[in-house]
Amino acid sequence: MKQTVLTRYRVMAYITAVWLLVFTAAIIAKYGFDTGDTMVISQIHGVLFIVYVVFAFDLGSKAKWPFGKLLWVLAAGCIPVASFFVEPKISREVRPLVTDRPQEPVKA
Repeated sequence: MKQTVLTRYRVMAYITAVWLLVFTAAIIAKYGFDTGDTMVISQIHGVLFIVYVVFAFDLGSKAKWPFGKLLWVLAAGCIPVASFFVEPKISREVRPLVTDRPQEPVKA
């Protein structure tokens, strides 16, 4: 697996997580305080989530995850702040599968 597969998953996990928090705050403001509109924020989050699903599926297929694990990773993109905990765990797990990592310098 290439490093870019892991990197784009990581980037989209964090971007999607931040936008989900923004969307959650907008929903609370709209329905809790009767201010603001959530249409644009929800559409941006929807598009970003679709990209996240594609990248997570790509990573999962290359890492040969079982379907249940893939669903667990995808669900993390639906729960506010869950991606901030799931992404580091997934990255640690998948990092040994990356084949094009830069060589570690040999210590003399």
